[in-house]
Amino acid sequence: MKVFDDLGRGTTGFLEYAGGVAALGGEAGSYIGRFSIRYREVFSQMALLGVQSTIIVLLTSLFTGMVVSFESAQQAVNFGVSNLVGGAVAYTESRELGPMLSAVVVAGRAGAAITAELGAMVVTEQVEALEALGLSPIRMLVVPRLLALVVMLPVLTIIADVVGIVGGASLAHTMAGIPYDTFVESVRQMSHYSDFVKGMVKAAVFGAIITLVACYQGLNTRGGAAGVGRATTGAVVNAIIMIFVANFVLSIVLFNAG
Repeated sequence: MKVFDDLGRGTTGFLEYAGGVAALGGEAGSYIGRFSIRYREVFSQMALLGVQSTIIVLLTSLFTGMVVSFESAQQAVNFGVSNLVGGAVAYTESRELGPMLSAVVVAGRAGAAITAELGAMVVTEQVEALEALGLSPIRMLVVPRLLALVVMLPVLTIIADVVGIVGGASLAHTMAGIPYDTFVESVRQMSHYSDFVKGMVKAAVFGAIITLVACYQGLNTRGGAAGVGRATTGAVVNAIIMIFVANFVLSIVLFNAG
């Protein structure tokens, strides 16, 4: 019976958590729909959460593209199909690795920062002060961060795609002797514009997931400084799990994998 009790509690807890995140997203969406937006704060958060995450996204995508190129180039040369390497790198980068890995590293950096900041505001009663002044914490704190990541993560994804492909071309030429023109021609033949667009759609959804999970954890922080640490850890873990789940669902929906 204890197993069923634990399962029931876990299911209830998950549904409550998902419902809380969805309710937060709905309330933030209502402010966005009414254009009740602090635009200056949105641009500020775009710089803090997006621009300052560029370096880590570039490094991640560069080495990932190089690894994919290295693994595929060695086998392609052995089997005489080196003209397929560029397309393979572009295909995986645009559809999966670009948006997903960008989202994961941004969740680790920006998601943790959002949760820690909002959690500290809750602990120091700054959120209560906003409510006492008649200001909505959702409009003041959540909406700017949500819009910032929904806009900036697709931009970071495009940068990651380009850097990953360039890194892959460089390594394929250096390690396997594949000419650059052969690599580029393979990219043109095997990759499609729609793949990059759908990757950006994925990234926008991932940006919303990261922000809503981080804000929900931050606004529900309890227990002082230790509670802020627990909330931050939970936000990163939960966001990454949801990113992988959403990536699976979006891959089926967008790319008709079924």
